[in-house]
Amino acid sequence: MSLNPVRPWRNIERRKSRRIMVGDVPVGDGAPITVQTMTNTITSDVKATVAQVQAAADAGADIVRVSVPDEASSKALKEIVRESPVPIVADIHFHYRRGIESAEAGAACLRINPGNIGSPERVREVIKAARDHGCSMRIGVNAGSLEKHLLDKYGEPCPDAMVESGLEHIRILQDNDFHEFKISVKASDVFMAAAAYQQLADATDAPIHLGITEAGGLMSGTVKSAIGLGQLLWMGIGDTLRVSLSADPVEEVKAGFEILKALGLRHRGVNIISCPSCARQGFDVIKTVEALEKRLEHVKTPMSLSIIGCVVNGPGEALMTDVGFTGGGAGNGMVYLAGKQSHRMSNDRMIDHIVEEVEKKAEEIDARMAAEKAASEQAAE
Repeated sequence: MSLNPVRPWRNIERRKSRRIMVGDVPVGDGAPITVQTMTNTITSDVKATVAQVQAAADAGADIVRVSVPDEASSKALKEIVRESPVPIVADIHFHYRRGIESAEAGAACLRINPGNIGSPERVREVIKAARDHGCSMRIGVNAGSLEKHLLDKYGEPCPDAMVESGLEHIRILQDNDFHEFKISVKASDVFMAAAAYQQLADATDAPIHLGITEAGGLMSGTVKSAIGLGQLLWMGIGDTLRVSLSADPVEEVKAGFEILKALGLRHRGVNIISCPSCARQGFDVIKTVEALEKRLEHVKTPMSLSIIGCVVNGPGEALMTDVGFTGGGAGNGMVYLAGKQSHRMSNDRMIDHIVEEVEKKAEEIDARMAAEKAASEQAAE
């Protein structure tokens, strides 16, 4: 579902950046904003790590990062990369050899701080390995690990210090004629991160990786990330993102897509519009939505579903969704299809019926999109 051009207040003009590739996934220069996560398994446990990567990919992750803290991890990385359905980013700190080994193992990208992996000679060795093996890089600046000379200069972590750190790291790569990089300037403080990203966006044309680092648990971390990332995305800043949660990586992916869906920047799966419920509800809205969220996880087609407990807002919301159900009286409600009243359905059969209608609508949308793609390709020939 695309934004309506006659509603300019809904249009977001994205910041212009250059494009890099993370494996076969484009980042920057108008490419779809990608959603990332990071495994929390022991990387040398290949089976557990691959299972977590697969679960994240099934949830929609475009890119997955794994930590490579030791030689056992870099040795395991080759098999992880081979079995992964998405590009793998190797997270490197301090040990320059791990960066070289990860590039040799097939990592699509190296997440590094050029300033903490040793001498200029060692940095050049990592850059050469990345270039030789087709790796891109992410410069990852974090407010919690700024260089001592910047802390001495500014007195404390702050946006100016973070951006200065990022630009210093950019110069290291550019001085070695390496330009396939993206950059992040993360902080756990929403205001600090947002201010740093705004400064960074003005200072470089590199693709930007968004994140509020160490955001917290599932609820608090999602809220903080939605506030911080949401305002930046609304300003057009950001080419890829990770919602950092103390939770299952799959939850990070779900939260990332929900943020993008809320801003109309990317659509995947069913967007459920539902009321908080009140005494007027004709059925148990909360339990119904919980059940539908689980039952519809397999639907990847972008579409909308309204579940409203009564006729105060139900008909109006249903006008703007692909499928809708509005509670009524006498144990039944009205089913809407493509914004129009279709038929009544009993509350006790409603969940199964809605799942059927959504699946049917998804097939119609998929078929139409496939036909449009085929026609476009034929016209291009």
